Amino acid sequence: MDTLQHDGDEMEWKESARWVKFEEKVEEGGERWSKPHVSTLTLHSLFELRTCIQTGSVLLDLEGYSLPQIVDDIVDRQVADGLIGPELREKVSFVLLRKHRHQHKKPIHLSLADMGKSNNSPTNPSQSRSMNDISDKPSTDQMKNKFMKKIPRDAEASNVLIGEVDFLDKPFVAFVRLAQATTLGGLTEVPVPTRFLFVLLGPHGKGKSYNEIGRAIATLMVDDLFSDVAYKARDRDDLVAGIDEFLDEVIVLPPGEWDPKIRIEPPKKVPSADMRKSVLNLNELGQVNGTAGGPGGGEDEEMPTPHELGEELQFTGRFCGGLWLDIKRKVPWILSDFSQGFHIQSISAVLFIYLGCITNAITFGGLLGDATDNYQGVMESFLGTALAGTVFCLLGGQPLIILSSTGPILIFEKLLYESNTIDYMELRLWIGLHSCLQCLILVATDASYIIKYITRFTEEGFSSLISFIFISDAIKKMVGSFKYYPINRVFKPDYVTTYRCDCIAPDQAAAMAFNVSVPLADDNMTDLYNLTGLDWSQLSKKECVKYGGALLGNACKYVPDLALISFILFFGTYSMTVSLKKFKTSRYFPTKCRSLVGDFSIIISILVFCGIDYLLGLDTPKLHVPTEVKPTRPDRGWVVMPFGKNPWWVYVASGVPALLVTILIFMDQQISAVIVNRKENKLKKGCGYHLDLFWVGILMAVCSFLGLPWYVAATVISIAHIDSLKMESESSAPGEQPQFLGVREQRLTGILVFVLTGVSIFLAPVLQYIPMPVLYGVFLYMGVASLAGIQFWERIKLYLMPAKHQPDFSFLRHVPLRRVHLFTLVQIICLAVLWTLKSTVAAIIFPVMILGLMVVRKMMDLMFSQHDLAWLDDILPEKDKKKEKDGKKKKDNKRTKAAEPESDEEFLLHADSFPLVSPPPPSATAQKSPPSSSEDTHGHHRPSFST
Repeated sequence: MDTLQHDGDEMEWKESARWVKFEEKVEEGGERWSKPHVSTLTLHSLFELRTCIQTGSVLLDLEGYSLPQIVDDIVDRQVADGLIGPELREKVSFVLLRKHRHQHKKPIHLSLADMGKSNNSPTNPSQSRSMNDISDKPSTDQMKNKFMKKIPRDAEASNVLIGEVDFLDKPFVAFVRLAQATTLGGLTEVPVPTRFLFVLLGPHGKGKSYNEIGRAIATLMVDDLFSDVAYKARDRDDLVAGIDEFLDEVIVLPPGEWDPKIRIEPPKKVPSADMRKSVLNLNELGQVNGTAGGPGGGEDEEMPTPHELGEELQFTGRFCGGLWLDIKRKVPWILSDFSQGFHIQSISAVLFIYLGCITNAITFGGLLGDATDNYQGVMESFLGTALAGTVFCLLGGQPLIILSSTGPILIFEKLLYESNTIDYMELRLWIGLHSCLQCLILVATDASYIIKYITRFTEEGFSSLISFIFISDAIKKMVGSFKYYPINRVFKPDYVTTYRCDCIAPDQAAAMAFNVSVPLADDNMTDLYNLTGLDWSQLSKKECVKYGGALLGNACKYVPDLALISFILFFGTYSMTVSLKKFKTSRYFPTKCRSLVGDFSIIISILVFCGIDYLLGLDTPKLHVPTEVKPTRPDRGWVVMPFGKNPWWVYVASGVPALLVTILIFMDQQISAVIVNRKENKLKKGCGYHLDLFWVGILMAVCSFLGLPWYVAATVISIAHIDSLKMESESSAPGEQPQFLGVREQRLTGILVFVLTGVSIFLAPVLQYIPMPVLYGVFLYMGVASLAGIQFWERIKLYLMPAKHQPDFSFLRHVPLRRVHLFTLVQIICLAVLWTLKSTVAAIIFPVMILGLMVVRKMMDLMFSQHDLAWLDDILPEKDKKKEKDGKKKKDNKRTKAAEPESDEEFLLHADSFPLVSPPPPSATAQKSPPSSSEDTHGHHRPSFST
């Protein structure tokens, strides 16, 4: 929006405000743009704007190629319509063709003064044009303007010109829509083609009113719904209908309870204009695919749709039908699965997930080695992780899933090793083969379709349990360091002079009998000498013990407080990672810098605290990686033979324990896949439940033959993988929060993670500098971060909040708080039962308990209404049909009610409520319904902004 500025007899247009989505004003004192804020309009200005459109000139689809030609057409229309006299033609043209000064330019009135002031009111058209530098091409300043990055691609401008002049006795109003967007030189701040112009000139004395009308039309032009109307309007009645629709949605703030000078901050999430386009009641079922978990929007919200998981889980009834559809769904994305991985964000994701994977592999490998007497150890864990992960990410249906070993598998391996007198590795091979066959049968029969019965209740119970396991394990390992490196509580600084430790020589007889051979560097000869010749007071602690001496003194058992520095490394890594992640949305530094720091937050934290540990030089526990490629147990090879060590019946009977493993693999894999494939992640390339299970089964057989651990989807690490690859819009409007666009779906990061895991053996000299407390901090962050966005966790926090301080969640608007607490309590009890089972030998039946969660959810249909469950959970599939019928019946009743004519009393009541605005004619009412998308008259989508 430009306003006309007077400096004596000279005039110029000065940019005073702009809108991309929110309003920004020119701060006169600071010579800068204000913070973006929500436009607050007076109701009177909207009514005046409506009058202006009704009484002024409206030129739609004007063929305009330059500003002088457009101005001539506007003035000619005004003269033809009798709105101004012919004698004012040149004066109006002269004013409209004055130079435009934008906020980044200095005032130009000094240069204008040098041009002479002989004619105060020039009337020569050629002279009026000579005083303005009108160019069809953008200037250098326009091209270099960094603000262009904030404007959406293919955007078009709406220019609003507001001014006071002394030669008019009534307002001069014109609304223009050009047939084609045209670049009008210096009219706009940035080189964006102009599509709309609104001109308002009037007599002196009403400048504030004119300014408010200009702000009103500018705000309307960036409104999604009105801009649709403006692009499609066929006459002025359509524009008036669009203003009426806007007025229907306007919310009035009482002047005595609100300060108009306050600038309202842009909201974090702007409601979609689609909600306003619907003519149906917004409370009807199934209108928008909404979620019950996020913060609420307006008063009228829609009930979430029934539980849907897409066509990927439809039962085909054909042999391998689901698998074939998964392959067909994935083939078109093969090239983009690799090309989209070439991005700087992928580097951060690879390093983050790699450190998580190797820490998990070392931990799990050590526990597995203890449980199986080193038949499987750290080396097997590294190689198995690298092999299974690489194959799965290369060929799987959902490459964002990260494979890892899990706790129930560890317990199964332990029980299998301890409870059998027959050969463990051969038995394990046959269990793996049977389980592979059973998985393939499940794939061939489309058994994965039963996953559609897993609702939010089961998903959140499972993912919360895994998250809490990560958090508790990280804290347990950290607390364990206080056991190995206890704090020296008896140390008293005041008595430091009494602390000493002496090496005392053994008695002479023992010394005479104890001789040590020392190799000489010169000739490799051995010199035997008697220990009585040693200066025992100069020996180190290790040398003293080596030569048989005794340590005496109260400082001999001193252990440096490594537990404290370990805790600092642990908590420092976690807290710094959280802080740097939040830095992405802070106000400091440019957007690119903040995004870079946010993407690499985990790597930066790890490097910082590894550096601190290195500089301190303390003997903190470090990451130890195998340096040789050989089996952990010397008496086993890399290939397990299937025959020769066990009786023949074992080959058949092993199918029974294999069934338990299959259930474990199936439930763990598919629930993790459902969590990864949530609609909140906006994945575009489809799922691959059947294809995923196929490769998990094949990899079980391969790992069994090689004597490697079994692998399945790791929920927390997979969620962390997705979180590290989230994409946000780069060109967001000033004041608008970056929009979540989805996840960078590709195979490259997963493949690189597991390839690096495989070659970690050769990176041991570098990895040995990473302190284990730093990696425990990474584990803690993974666990806490995976809780974000879980409605169950948000509902738990409601127990500790008074009602007036509770967030505005949509489910709290529609479900009584006591029912919400009851639903949460049931989930907490289920989680406690799962946690108890996990901590005992009964953890082997953990997958069966996940099935138990589904049974509990089915029973909750008896405790809660379908309305409550729709907001707190998902409606089970068998309820879909009934809900759809109820929703259809409700819609029919609504339409019938809407079609009934109003009574005379109702009509009079409605008419009396709008005394200032006359109802639009029937034609305008019919045209009032706005178009469904921002398309111009030629069918092209055009975002717009006003200036």
